[in-house]
Amino acid sequence: MSTDKALHWRDLPAPVLSLLRQGTVIPAHPLALDTERNFDEQSQRALSRYYLDAGSGGLAVGVHSTQFAIREVGLYRPVLELAIETARDWTDRPLVMIAGAVGKTVQAVEEARTARSLGYHAVLLSLAALKGASEDELIEHCSSVAKEMPLIGFYLQTAVGGIKLSREFWTRFAAIDNVVAIKVAPFNRYRTLDVCFGIAAAHAENRITLYTGNDDHIVADLVTPMVVRTGNREVTLRFQGGLLGHWSVWTRGAVKMLERLKLSVSNGAILPEVLALDSFVTDCNSVVFDVDHDFAGCIPGCHEILRRQGLLKSIECLDPHEKLSPGQSEGIDRLYATYPELHDDAFVAANLERWRN
Repeated sequence: MSTDKALHWRDLPAPVLSLLRQGTVIPAHPLALDTERNFDEQSQRALSRYYLDAGSGGLAVGVHSTQFAIREVGLYRPVLELAIETARDWTDRPLVMIAGAVGKTVQAVEEARTARSLGYHAVLLSLAALKGASEDELIEHCSSVAKEMPLIGFYLQTAVGGIKLSREFWTRFAAIDNVVAIKVAPFNRYRTLDVCFGIAAAHAENRITLYTGNDDHIVADLVTPMVVRTGNREVTLRFQGGLLGHWSVWTRGAVKMLERLKLSVSNGAILPEVLALDSFVTDCNSVVFDVDHDFAGCIPGCHEILRRQGLLKSIECLDPHEKLSPGQSEGIDRLYATYPELHDDAFVAANLERWRN
């Protein structure tokens, strides 16, 4: 579906748009490097195949977990290209392919054009580079990117460089016609509600789908109705899926969990054992994302699990100083011992050779 013309969400294949809106597991794709920190295409391809066979509904590439520095070393286009080519070769089922776009307006627009030319369906837009910009400037920036292709908003937590955004911002953002979804990841319930109020105030609840990025609240987001009252209306919104770095590991387990949560919601009976999953998953995320060290080891933490499974050859990052934090490896040992039902090591072991070929 590659195109040099501007892409609107109405132009997306119906099965892709339907999948995005019904909600799915979208892992934030890591970057595979060898021990010398060179791009490891074989492992990168194996990761994509793993996510697809695990049942993910798409891939998010060029995002935080892929490491923003890929742009500085000339890997942005090659990484996006390899992911979408692998997906096309590996499966013919509908997939939602999302590319990250960052930087000031010129860069973000150019990255959107690159993604569009490769056949991606939407861009996940980070605003971190616009810290200090006015709300008008932020909206103008978002509108410029949305003129190129469908947009997924991204409320990034301030602890890792995100910008605090008002309800008025989210109302104006949701009014941009080519916005199809918002990844909500402020790790803050007040700010999560701000996004919901903005969508409702813009009367965009039928166009914009909520995806959780709140790694501290994944399960609760997915089973909690977000009911807001605004403009003499009561609107119920729901997180339909997740676009998560946390779901780049143990992905088969994440797919099964989302299926279970959706069934619970449709049955109208959220049992205590389902709610208990929230604390289990949050405990796992606290180790993998290295909360004790302010997320310093979040990418190496994901890499370490994938390395143990044989999907990655190393846990190296483009930044040689980005390593596991003290105690993080031992913490992962604890997760394996404590939550054996959440990992997917047997699934990976049964398919690894096929993925790596």
